Amino acid sequence: MEKSKIITVFGATGAQGGGLVRAILSDPNSEFKVRAVTRNANSDKAKALAKLGAEVVEADIDDAASIKKAVEGAYGAFFVTFFWEHFSAEKEYQEVSDFAKAAKEAGLKHVIWSTLEDTRNWVPLEDDRMPTLQEKYKVPHFDGKGAADKLLVDAGLPVTLLRTSFFWDNFIHFGMGPQKGEDGNYYIAFPMDDKKLAGMGAEDIGKCAYGIFKKGNGEIGEMIGIVGEKLSGDEMAAKLSKALNINVIYNNVSPDTYRSFGFPGADDLGNMFQFKRDFNKDFNDIRSRDMSLKLNPELQNFDQWLAENAPKIPIS
Repeated sequence: MEKSKIITVFGATGAQGGGLVRAILSDPNSEFKVRAVTRNANSDKAKALAKLGAEVVEADIDDAASIKKAVEGAYGAFFVTFFWEHFSAEKEYQEVSDFAKAAKEAGLKHVIWSTLEDTRNWVPLEDDRMPTLQEKYKVPHFDGKGAADKLLVDAGLPVTLLRTSFFWDNFIHFGMGPQKGEDGNYYIAFPMDDKKLAGMGAEDIGKCAYGIFKKGNGEIGEMIGIVGEKLSGDEMAAKLSKALNINVIYNNVSPDTYRSFGFPGADDLGNMFQFKRDFNKDFNDIRSRDMSLKLNPELQNFDQWLAENAPKIPIS
């Protein structure tokens, strides 16, 4: 019998990596074994993955030696970074540089890198349509990842650049859920005008990644964009109203207003939504629901995601 191929999954206790670990381990016919990477093997989430059958190992993506050790002897790896823990695009870039070196040295046959666009290719720093942030970026949590794509491609790695979409889970965990107004109605606020926002459940990202691994060895610089559904603010508000049994209204604020909301990263997210609005076709065209469904036949649309997750959305 052929030895199972090991996939090293970074961020294994997070939303994307966790989805991939569960997708592999729930498939009784999988040709892959999972090496789940976490900073704390004793956490409840890590123990849950070990119980499912994952090999749980400790590593830190800010420690190059531990990345190297985590990918040794593996067939492939899923790489993801965690911008919102530190708000540093430079840090993300360095982490991907270390990923690339470790993957090259280990001779990995397929790498999937969870990435996003470098928005400076559309809005140069001197373009004042949106403010420049941290002196070097327009949308830091996009730009650092997008710029780092080149590190993996130039290393000659068999890498799939996986372009993800807005996480509907942000309605649960990121404070983007409906907020009650003084008039008794609830509001979701995005600076998107009537444009469609490409979104998906975070768990489906991992399932799509598994579908990519199942296709075989990677090709250098293959790009795949995934999405569950593309919806306008009004369409999302209507679906939230039905699922939550409250009246949710889409508040189409300006990007300037969103940037002024004052929570950490509001300027970054304001720029992000403006980019998705102003370059809506470019952003949405490369994110294909048909392709996503082929990779992940269980892909959820927003109604299906809400049927499962609406009770978790905080309503104040």
